[in-house]
Amino acid sequence: MESKLILNGTLINAGFILKADLLVTDGKIAAIDDNLQNQNPDSDFIDATGKLIFPGGIDPHVHFALPTPAGPSCDDFLSGSRAAIAGGTTFFMDFVTPGRGQSLQEALEYRLKETAESQLECGLHMGITWYDETIPEQMCWCVKEAGISSFKAYLAYKGSIGIEYSELEQVMKTAASLGAVVLVHCEEGDDILTKQKEFLKQGKTAPVYHALSRPAETEAESVRKVVDLCRKTGCRTYIVHTSAAQSIEYIRQGKKEGLPLYCETCPQYLLLDESVYQKPAAESLKYVISPPIRSKADQDSLWLAVQDGTMDVISTDHCPFNTLGQKNQGMHDFTKIPNGAGGVEHRLKLIYTYGVLTGKISLQQFVALTSTNAAKILGLYPRKGEIAVGSDADLVIWDPDFSSVISAENNIQTCDEDIFEGMDVKGNAWKVIINRDPLR
Repeated sequence: MESKLILNGTLINAGFILKADLLVTDGKIAAIDDNLQNQNPDSDFIDATGKLIFPGGIDPHVHFALPTPAGPSCDDFLSGSRAAIAGGTTFFMDFVTPGRGQSLQEALEYRLKETAESQLECGLHMGITWYDETIPEQMCWCVKEAGISSFKAYLAYKGSIGIEYSELEQVMKTAASLGAVVLVHCEEGDDILTKQKEFLKQGKTAPVYHALSRPAETEAESVRKVVDLCRKTGCRTYIVHTSAAQSIEYIRQGKKEGLPLYCETCPQYLLLDESVYQKPAAESLKYVISPPIRSKADQDSLWLAVQDGTMDVISTDHCPFNTLGQKNQGMHDFTKIPNGAGGVEHRLKLIYTYGVLTGKISLQQFVALTSTNAAKILGLYPRKGEIAVGSDADLVIWDPDFSSVISAENNIQTCDEDIFEGMDVKGNAWKVIINRDPLR
């Protein structure tokens, strides 16, 4: 058996903080105790004095090698997983996105070939991008044969991957019967299409009109309807990339009722505001994401939700596109700008710097939001998301004193620009252990 000791660190779990040594044996946490070096004198060791030890980050929302008319998102599973490791994330979940009429099984088989390059263990959510009477049976196959127990539905992107509320209700009923969870991208797709056409007809084509075509109410109204469907179907429902204050109020009320309802937000919604769209068009292109970045008031509401437990997860929705050759294809038509930005490399240090160090959240909340809660929702806990005997040895040894400035020039994630460019961050993954080996 191969063993490794991690000595003198401070262990941070969602439930407790403990100064102790860790023994890792064959990819599992074998012991947590004091003075483990005396009991295991022949084991290799890492001296983690002055360091914090977190469960490996879990990012349940990334889009590597996502196909679009402007080309695929510019991180594939190799570069994206390397960027995740650099940032302290040790498990991620991507998506299968079937084409219209394509069977879920066929789409899964193709996507699994792409995941083979990943340097990390990962999972896949199954997208429900079209609906007919065969979908419930196909969903059953996903759960019982393929081991996929989470599905993703889009209420935006009508005409491509978006579905109708009536179809979503059937998906949620089926998922409820299978004990699966449904992730939902909540935006009123028809309203967005109408606004887009109106702006283009008026010659309003700049990137700012992307944000103006998707105001906060288009998200909040969709969230309200999905919460109603959660109430009606009893389906475990996970609302992705929540960005609007009114959305949070609907979710908070649903949770108070005891609905099986979860939600996430992302660093871009917590740390940036809509003023980014006032930058020159060539620069504001990189902030075109969906939902768009909101007001400071929305940002404040999101932080309150993070603090009071309404928000379950901070993910990234990592989906970067280069400005040159991809984003700038929509310079004169905002509807042609591929939506998305990167963040998997920065998530932990951004939330540590602007959440923990500012006193907004505790270290334990930090771990819950970036690892433990996602593990629980997705059925990975306690194998992941916890530092405990028997859990996977997916660990981040964190240097709280490391300072840096985010810059696309220094990134491992592959994109020519970064929406967090120039932001000061404190703390960084010093060593990342994935089951067994420190990779950096």
